[in-house]
Amino acid sequence: MEDVLKKKRAPLTIQLIVTMVSLVAGTILLCAFINSTCLERFYVYKKENSIIDGFKIINKAANNNYLSSSKFDIKFESICANKNLTIAIVGSDKTTIRSSSTNEPYIFMQINDMIYGDDDNAVVLKKEKNYVLQKRFDDRMNAYFLTLYGKLGDGSTIFMRTPLESIRESAQLTNFFFECVGGLAVIGSAIVIIFVSRRISRPILQLSKISKEITNLNFDAKYKSYMLSSRETDELGNNMNILSDTLQDVISELKEANNELMQDLEKKEKIDEMRKEFLSNVSHELKTPLALIQGYAEGLKECINDDPESKDFYSDVIIDEAGKMNKMVQKLLTLNQLEFGNEMVEMKRFELGELIDGVVNASSLMASQNDINIKFKINNPIYVWGDEFKVEEVISNFLSNAIHYAKNEKQIEINVEVKDDIVRTTVFNTGDLIPEEEIDKVWIKFYKVDKARTREYGGSGIGLSIVKAIMDSFHQKCGVENKKNGVAFWMELQKG
Repeated sequence: MEDVLKKKRAPLTIQLIVTMVSLVAGTILLCAFINSTCLERFYVYKKENSIIDGFKIINKAANNNYLSSSKFDIKFESICANKNLTIAIVGSDKTTIRSSSTNEPYIFMQINDMIYGDDDNAVVLKKEKNYVLQKRFDDRMNAYFLTLYGKLGDGSTIFMRTPLESIRESAQLTNFFFECVGGLAVIGSAIVIIFVSRRISRPILQLSKISKEITNLNFDAKYKSYMLSSRETDELGNNMNILSDTLQDVISELKEANNELMQDLEKKEKIDEMRKEFLSNVSHELKTPLALIQGYAEGLKECINDDPESKDFYSDVIIDEAGKMNKMVQKLLTLNQLEFGNEMVEMKRFELGELIDGVVNASSLMASQNDINIKFKINNPIYVWGDEFKVEEVISNFLSNAIHYAKNEKQIEINVEVKDDIVRTTVFNTGDLIPEEEIDKVWIKFYKVDKARTREYGGSGIGLSIVKAIMDSFHQKCGVENKKNGVAFWMELQKG
């Protein structure tokens, strides 16, 4: 139903034009109607008062015995001229005391008609003890007259008469004038109201569009003031702009709060998953060495083999597995301190080539036992900023990982590149590539691409997680890339 009403409603401009033109036309028509119906009555009423007022002035003069005096001449002429009256005063001896016309025969003919004329042509409007006021139709003049016949205080008779026909002509002329002026007024008002309505409706339409945009959460739409717009409309538009900006800020804050809440929930879920995964991985990693320690310890206790060589073998296995467990626990403690920011980072300037040489020399025995060739050469000293001990641990992890996974040509190359203020160290080993879907997972705790081989050399899957945590504590980058014939791990440090 509301939609139907909206469709039926005319635009604001049309409503204003119709309303204003109707008011102007209605006002003019009302004036014409009042002019046609009430003007004559009002005119007659005024004429009645005028002729009676004239009678009273003349009667007062008669009572004071100066009616025929020359002092009353000007007053008498003023009454006749200003009130458009024809007046004749006749004494008791039938002589004319005063007359507004020099044509006395005509005056007496009118008096005779008033006294002895046809009563059908007369309407008594007012009758007092000393005069009678009538509205009479004159057949000879073919017109209506207002007449008064009465007795004055000195005994003389007065006859007064004024025409009424002119008022009808005036009413007709006035109505015609109203029609002409009314037509022009309607046209003029239509033009003016079109201009005014556009001035009013344009900013309102703009505000309506902006409100729709705000409803659709589009806060880019803003109100722009027009040259002829009203102060109230501009104020409303500015308030709407402020409302739009406020809503945008509030919604933005709500979205940020919602995103933070979602991140907190995701972080909580991730922490729960990591906790479960961590417990599962730790239990899995400890399960095998604990089983071996328990089995060989029971074997020693039960003296399965009494020879010294068997006892030494059993003891070596127990010591080796315990050592692996201790190493894994130490790495977990180190990783935990790095991730929670408990490990102090001591940033110093040191020479990178010397540090890498030391790590290569320490790993040379392991590499030679596996027939692996390590290539590293640096011509000039390169200084970097970082925690020297932790950088050494990163290089050691990269090199250890490369030694254990080197295959085919069994080549390891260590390169140092300087670009602007960044020094990148890359450790490359020939061998199998890391599957693309798993290359981003190598930094996850306990994640192993080749689980069987990792177990073979005693790896726990924590080393690369420690590398990532160390580099994050430096606020520097590290990564891994598949090359044509192997894998390259890299890290970056700030040049010293």
